[in-house]
Amino acid sequence: MPGVKSKRAFPDFEKPIVEINEKINAVIRKDPSSPELEELNRKRNSIIDDIFSRLTSYQKVQLARHPMRPHTMDYIEGIFDDFVELHGDRKFGDDKAIIGGLASFKGETVMVIGHQKGRTAQENIERNFGMPHPEGYRKGLRLMKLAEKFGFPVITFIDTPGAYPGVKAEERGQSEAIATNLKEMINLRTQMIVIIIGEGGSGGALGIGIGDKILMLENAVYFVCTPEACSAILWRDSSKAEQAADTMRVTAADLKKFGIVDEIVSEPVGGAHWDYEKTFGVLKKRIGYNLGILKRTGKEKLFEKRYNKFRNMGVYEENGRS
Repeated sequence: MPGVKSKRAFPDFEKPIVEINEKINAVIRKDPSSPELEELNRKRNSIIDDIFSRLTSYQKVQLARHPMRPHTMDYIEGIFDDFVELHGDRKFGDDKAIIGGLASFKGETVMVIGHQKGRTAQENIERNFGMPHPEGYRKGLRLMKLAEKFGFPVITFIDTPGAYPGVKAEERGQSEAIATNLKEMINLRTQMIVIIIGEGGSGGALGIGIGDKILMLENAVYFVCTPEACSAILWRDSSKAEQAADTMRVTAADLKKFGIVDEIVSEPVGGAHWDYEKTFGVLKKRIGYNLGILKRTGKEKLFEKRYNKFRNMGVYEENGRS
């Protein structure tokens, strides 16, 4: 796993894997040809299969928040070429919780936009823990409109616990910025692919999350509010977050069944943070496949389908009536 320096980077349920990896590394350092390695690797594979075959919803939330999980910039560097970051909303400032710019995907120019979290404490402060201010959403919309003008497809990466809820954000029009983005994205005259790579938190995710195809990584989550917040609201007890995660149906499998996402993108066994390159390779193929489909669809039909897709979310039937 890239950059892992201590066990503190792992949730509790992953610690047995970390421990046996350390044993394997110790044996390799001592004797790379040791016959003990075969048994240790067998044991490691068994532990991984056992843990990841029975993950709870809240354990998937923990994986989605994993500090070593790939972030938007990692995907940009691993999937696209010649990325040129564009800054600012032309009204207030440059929100570093959302990054975006032009890039090349298989020789074609695309606009890439996404939430960006940090890894260190300093980076997280700089990126506001991936929670955008209004200027972040306005920057995102400015880049989408630029892509529309030149006919570039838009690809967005979702990874945020939610839009920043602070007083300054509200003073600068947080709800208006998100609402404007929703309206404009529904009508944007270019192809749009949305990929949920970690946390998809409420309006903070939707602010750059309206698209023709919604892809979701296998261990990502998507929710109206965090399980901790839901637990505090429903039971006035934030310790019931695990129960809240089950109740809210936040996993990729749940959301695919409800028709919220179009496709689940598989991750390496153990999660995306165990093998960046494999994750990038799988996702690159799925982006290429879906972009090809969208490009073969007539523009008017594309925009009609996008509108109906989101318009029909939440529709249900009771006694034969919708």
